[in-house]
Amino acid sequence: MSREIVVAGRYAKALYETAVQEGRTEEVEQELRALAFAFNDDKDVQKFISTPNISEAAKWQVLEGVLDGKLSKLVVSLVKLLLERGRIDILPELLNSYIKITGDALGLADATVYSTYLLSEEEKATVAREFGVLVNKKIRVLNVIDNDLLGGMKIRIGDTLYDGSLAGKLERLEKSFRRQAL
Repeated sequence: MSREIVVAGRYAKALYETAVQEGRTEEVEQELRALAFAFNDDKDVQKFISTPNISEAAKWQVLEGVLDGKLSKLVVSLVKLLLERGRIDILPELLNSYIKITGDALGLADATVYSTYLLSEEEKATVAREFGVLVNKKIRVLNVIDNDLLGGMKIRIGDTLYDGSLAGKLERLEKSFRRQAL
């Protein structure tokens, strides 16, 4: 396990404990998701944060102006702390750790469903129900369109991939034929 993952886990645990005290675990998770998305997908933000000749104080001044009123004081304080300690780059891993901690505590799990089309709410509910029974947790479904699938779907929950795609079935069939041919 890398040092960044361990450090991110410690920050996530402290953040979770504080969020529980304030009764805002889900709100903090949503804010972290939005923040990580903004930091990862905006090249200008990445460039600004990683520029060594801009002081941490100047970076914070800009970020504080942008984040103020949009995020809770708890998450804004976390950003300031990460920036001061030169650890803002662990934000994606911190988010992953926070999601795992909250999921474990609340009996939740995230399922990423890869399909060739956008699932309806009814289909998402079916996936959540069926896989919730399988993993004994309440499932939150995120649907990702994957045009490489021929049909069916793949579902990732944590480190486990459930492959119900046509391509996956054909691959397993091919392996079966090869084993029988030997």
